Amino acid sequence: MRHLWRGSGTNVGLLFLAAFALIPLLWMLSVSFMAPGEASNFPPPLLPEHPTLANYIKLFEYSSMGRNFLNSLFVATAATLLSLTFNVAAGYAFAKLEFKGRHLLFRGLLSALVIPAQVSMIPLFLMLKGMGLVNSWIGVLIPFVASIFGIFLVRQYALSIPTELIESARIEGASELRIFRSVVAPLLTPILITLGLFTFMAAWNDFLWPLIVLTDSDKYTLPIALASLSREHVQDVELMMAGAVITVTPVLILFLMLQRFYMSGNLAGSVKG
Repeated sequence: MRHLWRGSGTNVGLLFLAAFALIPLLWMLSVSFMAPGEASNFPPPLLPEHPTLANYIKLFEYSSMGRNFLNSLFVATAATLLSLTFNVAAGYAFAKLEFKGRHLLFRGLLSALVIPAQVSMIPLFLMLKGMGLVNSWIGVLIPFVASIFGIFLVRQYALSIPTELIESARIEGASELRIFRSVVAPLLTPILITLGLFTFMAAWNDFLWPLIVLTDSDKYTLPIALASLSREHVQDVELMMAGAVITVTPVLILFLMLQRFYMSGNLAGSVKG
């Protein structure tokens, strides 16, 4: 009986936390369908009196939100592909390939995790400026090419792959590239999806780095465009909420679609050293 009450209490607590997280999102969605000025009433209405798509239509007719959406989609997709290519290769190398200084180099990478990303932004910007890559897509994507967290994540998961499986493929004469493509990559599917989801969400939501690198408004991503829109329409709460819904919806759908792989990728290999 005690276990039953304890389980019920846990479920009630989780439901409360879920409601606490979802209510602001649901209210944001509701406000996006309200008529201009309706959300400013006191007390604020929970549901629109006369639902309308006018805010979404205005958002795409009188602003460059459509182009900004495509910019964000391109940056997030390209960043995900680059991250998967380089982080997976490096993580696998640290886990299964023997080379001199492997452990020392990996410890050095882990020690760099304590350095905040904001600290390296100015040196990175100056380096890109010297290379002529400011206000370019390459400049925006460079920080996503390889990350210490991504390498660590893949390495921890790759440690769970039996070494005997790789050795048997080598004995049969398979090249390292063939082994990685045909043997290792299929086994890394959960962590590939997890890392891809992390990278896509980080690139999609990134505000500070694109703001620093990009100077052309035609290349602005959604977070920058939404911030610019808020300065111009600071009193138009309904329009702002419509923009926020457009920004949040793609990553929310992607996360819900890949949630099963995300959870298995996070849990698997977590006890490996």
